[in-house]
Amino acid sequence: MYSQTRTRRPRASGLMPALLLFGSFVVAPATAQEPPLSRTAGDAALKWGACPDFMPKGCEIAVLHGDPAKNNADVFFKVPANAVIPRHWHTSAERMVLVAGELHLTYDGHETAVLKPGTYAYGPARLPHRAACGQAGSCILFIAFESPVDAVASDDAQK
Repeated sequence: MYSQTRTRRPRASGLMPALLLFGSFVVAPATAQEPPLSRTAGDAALKWGACPDFMPKGCEIAVLHGDPAKNNADVFFKVPANAVIPRHWHTSAERMVLVAGELHLTYDGHETAVLKPGTYAYGPARLPHRAACGQAGSCILFIAFESPVDAVASDDAQK
């Protein structure tokens, strides 16, 4: 007579493999390289500077974090109400969140996006764009750059 014997293996809990995996990566916390920070657009500690010459009068930039001449700098970009930001492009992609105002942003070949406070927008590197700040008040835009901060006037790029 044929008899089949089954060996019963203990079942590992689903949690156990996760704990073993996690445990192999647990290390002591690293000492922070730089202090954490938070800023508002009205922060008196911000140092506002001039924008490139082709930008509208009253345009200002404040560096929030990093060195604008190096990768991964964050800035506030501010223009007065009714200001028109002429067509330009950046070497870097830009990740933006409108902090104040209403900004109408148009990238070449794409529909205009209307940014209101809290709106996120992404702009690919080297894609020309223009913008206009609404009449309700100054527009303040948080921008995170991947590459050094620049803005290149672009009257000759394809519209």
